Amino acid sequence: MNVRRLLAALLMALFGSALFTFWISKKLARPTDTAHRQHYVAATQDLAAGDSLQKQTLTLIEWPNDRPLEDGFAKTDDLVGRTVLYPVSAGEPIRAHYLATAGSGFGLSTKIPEGMRAMSLKTDQIVGVAGFLSPGSHVDVLVTFHTPASPDPITATVLQDVQILATGQKMQPDPEGKVAPTDVVTLLVNPQDAEKVVLASAQGTVHFVLRNGADHTVVKSHSAELSELSDKASVSSNAGAMPNNSPIRLQGSVPILKPAIKVKAIAPPTPAGYTIVTNAGGKQTTESFQ
Repeated sequence: MNVRRLLAALLMALFGSALFTFWISKKLARPTDTAHRQHYVAATQDLAAGDSLQKQTLTLIEWPNDRPLEDGFAKTDDLVGRTVLYPVSAGEPIRAHYLATAGSGFGLSTKIPEGMRAMSLKTDQIVGVAGFLSPGSHVDVLVTFHTPASPDPITATVLQDVQILATGQKMQPDPEGKVAPTDVVTLLVNPQDAEKVVLASAQGTVHFVLRNGADHTVVKSHSAELSELSDKASVSSNAGAMPNNSPIRLQGSVPILKPAIKVKAIAPPTPAGYTIVTNAGGKQTTESFQ
């Protein structure tokens, strides 16, 4: 009886050992996950637009082979010294379109796309929309100037839907949305528009009209002349005037007519003369006075 139990235990042990050996061999023969992964360069900390990449801000992270990054980087040395155009979060892979062109420099120049230009214009709190202009805003550019044909000024729209690159020396909007007045605005324009803005600023006063960020419609407009304002003022003035015999209402009372009155000077009347009759001793005398 003990022999049968011993043989049964031995057979069970052999069977279990065989199953375990088979499982181990399958596990070792299966490719590891690392064989299906590659490495890309990522940020070790949050990066803001305009930051320059350094070795301490870069690291390599594993990335699945079935989701390759076509514009990713495999070596950190390839990115040292490059400038970030857009904010990058810690641990996020750095991609080619996040970076300024190699050798393009630092600061504002790295935010200028190829073929575009940046130019700054003097402004104040009034024409600067009371400080509500900020990097990333879109504006229309207007100029008020005089023409040789007329001494009266006119105002014309020079550019529409122009992006602001910087206000003063700030290239990023305030994270808390605070309003900050500035006296210099830097615009992103193409070379032809840059010529227009320079010419406009040399002719007269430049104004900025703030746009909704989602509104990119180009509106056909005409120049506003001073005569248009005076015509409107004249019409408004005539509309408000009332003829002499027009009705006038006073606090909801019955209308009365305002008559036309002509005042004529009247000379004072000439005083009439008088006569005194005196009777003395039966004798009557008469005296006249004027």
